[in-house]
Amino acid sequence: MPPLLFFSLVLSLLPILAKSTTDPGDYAILLAFQSSLDNPEILKWPSDSQDPCGPPKWPHVFCEGNRVSQIQIQNLGVAGTLPANFTQLSMLSNLGFQNNKFRGKLPSFRGLTNLKYAFLNGNQFDTIPLDFFGGLSSLLDLSLDENPLNQSTGGWTLPTDLTDSAELVNLTCSKCGLVGPIPDFLGSLSNLNVLQLSYNNLTGMIPSSFAGSNIKVLWLNNQGSSGLTGPVDVITQMPFLTDVWLHGNSFTGPIPDSIGALTALTRIWLNSNQFVGLIPSNLTSLPNLQDLQLDNNLLMGPIPSVKYNFTYSGNSFCASDPGVKCAPDVTSLLGFLHGLNYPTHLDSSWSGNDPCVGDWMGIICSSGKVAAINLPNLRLNGTISPSLGNLDSLVDIKLGGNNLTGQIPSNLSNLKSLKLVNLSSNNLAPPVPSFPNGVTLLVANNPLIDKASSPSPSTDSPNTPGTQITPNSNDNGNENGNRGTSKKSNNSAIIVPTVCASLIAISLAGFLFYYKGKRRKASTLMPETSIVVHPHDSSDPGSNSLKLAVANGSNAHTPRSEPHSSGHSNIHIIEAGNFIISVQVLLNATKNFSQKNILGRGGFGTVYKGELHDGTMIAVKRMEASVVTNKALDEFQAEIAMLTKVRHRNLVSILGFSMEGQERLLVYEFMPQGALSKHLFHWKPAGLNPLSLKRRLNIALDVARGMEYLHNLGQQSFIHRDLKSANILLGDDFRAKVSDFGLVKLAPDGKYSVATRLAGTFGYLAPEYAVTGKITTKADVFSYGVVLMELLTGLTALDESRVEETRYLASWFTQIRTDKQKLREAIDSTLDTSDEETFASICTVAELAGHCAAREPYQRPDMSHAVMVLVPLVEKWKPAKDESEEYLGIDLHLPLLQMVKGWQDADVSGTTASTDMSGTYSIVSLDSKGSIPSRPIGFAESFTSADGR
Repeated sequence: MPPLLFFSLVLSLLPILAKSTTDPGDYAILLAFQSSLDNPEILKWPSDSQDPCGPPKWPHVFCEGNRVSQIQIQNLGVAGTLPANFTQLSMLSNLGFQNNKFRGKLPSFRGLTNLKYAFLNGNQFDTIPLDFFGGLSSLLDLSLDENPLNQSTGGWTLPTDLTDSAELVNLTCSKCGLVGPIPDFLGSLSNLNVLQLSYNNLTGMIPSSFAGSNIKVLWLNNQGSSGLTGPVDVITQMPFLTDVWLHGNSFTGPIPDSIGALTALTRIWLNSNQFVGLIPSNLTSLPNLQDLQLDNNLLMGPIPSVKYNFTYSGNSFCASDPGVKCAPDVTSLLGFLHGLNYPTHLDSSWSGNDPCVGDWMGIICSSGKVAAINLPNLRLNGTISPSLGNLDSLVDIKLGGNNLTGQIPSNLSNLKSLKLVNLSSNNLAPPVPSFPNGVTLLVANNPLIDKASSPSPSTDSPNTPGTQITPNSNDNGNENGNRGTSKKSNNSAIIVPTVCASLIAISLAGFLFYYKGKRRKASTLMPETSIVVHPHDSSDPGSNSLKLAVANGSNAHTPRSEPHSSGHSNIHIIEAGNFIISVQVLLNATKNFSQKNILGRGGFGTVYKGELHDGTMIAVKRMEASVVTNKALDEFQAEIAMLTKVRHRNLVSILGFSMEGQERLLVYEFMPQGALSKHLFHWKPAGLNPLSLKRRLNIALDVARGMEYLHNLGQQSFIHRDLKSANILLGDDFRAKVSDFGLVKLAPDGKYSVATRLAGTFGYLAPEYAVTGKITTKADVFSYGVVLMELLTGLTALDESRVEETRYLASWFTQIRTDKQKLREAIDSTLDTSDEETFASICTVAELAGHCAAREPYQRPDMSHAVMVLVPLVEKWKPAKDESEEYLGIDLHLPLLQMVKGWQDADVSGTTASTDMSGTYSIVSLDSKGSIPSRPIGFAESFTSADGR
């Protein structure tokens, strides 16, 4: 209410107020409040009484003397706003406004020093002022739940002014628009008993300041897409906890054993997180526990048998029934995993009660017994558990190239079948146990062991007789490595690798002479360059790949591990044919990363257009300094690792990368037409022409082919995890390539799913992935279905500004696709649906899109099916003469497996040659029957040319 109007109202009421027992200021504010309501009649405040404090007093109003102290109008359906001067009711101690229809801005409560209870929950307040909490020194209970506060401005955080409320007992603010980390100061509120902040967008960890607090009820569940993270050890230091809700977040690590200290706990929900390891026995045996929920985590081991409410589905337990113990070998392996701090890539695959059945990553069995632990170069952290000494059947232990610390368990030397222990390139400490004759022990490149075992000139070698300790080995992932059963002197251990190294160097020199001539074009990436071959690292699983770098002058610039990165040198993820490019070259190419050269921005950083000295156009993705985190570096390395393993004409090719200082740069082939999203959703403001049906069909087929290759046709099967129109790039001929492989995951064998942290883009996420965090290649198929819908409708996958029923494209399109009239109306207006032939093709694609975006993964087809559906449509809409489609008589629209089958059926013998797109010949060796070998990927690799086709 404007001040002038307020004072006019007070002056007009002075004659009446003079006879009233209620404070005139309080009475005027109540009238202003009444006039701001949409339905004031609900309050039943008498119009003929000017004395709210009575007698008779007004309904819902309570007074102390002549001052208003309480207003209780909860659950009445009162609608309207609060006047700005409402909080001039300075004696107000209790406000009961919960569960009504108040809206708009909350007035500041600053200075209400008598206010003890403020129940504002269950309304539609959309703004809270920054000074709302100042000076609320008597506040005991504050409830702001279920108000969309500050959502239009990105949310809000609890201000430090709340520390003025030192007596606060209950604070509830669930579904109230909170964002960012949980404030540390909440742990310093010594009287706080109840803290409920569920269903917000809080991030980060539970503050360490909560340790030792008096909190009894802690609700932090369901914090948006990323959620709260990190371990939960701090709650074990909150001794008064009785009720804990942490479900629906991204908490990691094992459930701490010290949780047994929470003897007052009656309910704890930890479901839908990423907890790993065994369920602590002292959790399930807490004396007052009545409700425990652990569903949808990565927990392992046996399921405890309890009598209270207990849910546990969606984990990796060794048995399906409570009370069943794990097999002895499984128990030993889980003890080993505990020493490694339960790495998620192992935890997610080690399930069941038999390590020789199913897909136990790194476990090799013989005759139903565990014969080998084969886990080199996986960045494993932690210690080697003595539980490995219980696996009597172990022959090989291969853990080289990790970050293992501590000592080598002495009981490993008691394993009767043991032949090889490869622990090279770790951080293990002496002493080294004495192993019996016939056991090859590899411990080179463990700095502490190396230092302790370095002999002085007058000291003999400390190696144990019968044990071969050698600094060089190729046995980290190789079943045919040297087993060394005979005694060997130190000299022979050194001389043999030296001779071999010399022979390899001579061979490589000849290869490089040939290689340099064949790849002259690649060398133009940098002026005055030389090729440097890096020494082969014995801990590298890619034992047959060359490590190449390009450097200015004579100094090769190789990547180095930064302090914040994990693992060993990043060179281990780089394979032949990809080059390290000097930052200076990229600075020149992009004109010092000029703003004019920006092609786009993303979560990783900015993509720039560049031009090399020879005129070659490139795209340079530059990680912003502010996002150089472990997660971002993992994505950076994942993209390099991925693109060096696959080459396909429908996948964007990586040309090189740079890692100097804090710079992290990826260099790709330049795609002149940019992202598909620009041509679908922003073509008008960009001054472009809309995509024709022919081009849309070609794009759909190109993407299907790229994803088919990722899923089924490469040496390994990958899950992209972020397929969307913004990650589909177009060349000058509008042929499409899939890009952005920073979130890619190695797909499990068969129909197994892999559990991973939720990543991707809302609108494209498969339902099962969004809910459980477990993923298969069928999640990519769902995303592809959404892309097809975008191609047909010209609508984005998710748009909050659209009407509710069309907001989520996948859900809406799936419902209307079988109704031809609604489908016609939904199709992009730039496509002519009046032509029946055109509409028939659109219906076919719509049907495919619906199947791909089916709710259940098993209902979705493989990408090869999408290729088969689209090929006839592309052929139907192809012009009579299209030179871009004439691939030397080879129909590349057929699925690759079908092409290979056709060649297998041909009448061929000996060897045959196929011409690739670069004009060179790839020789395919035939088997003894004169057919191409049944493993098709060999031919796929030969057929893939330097330009990705």
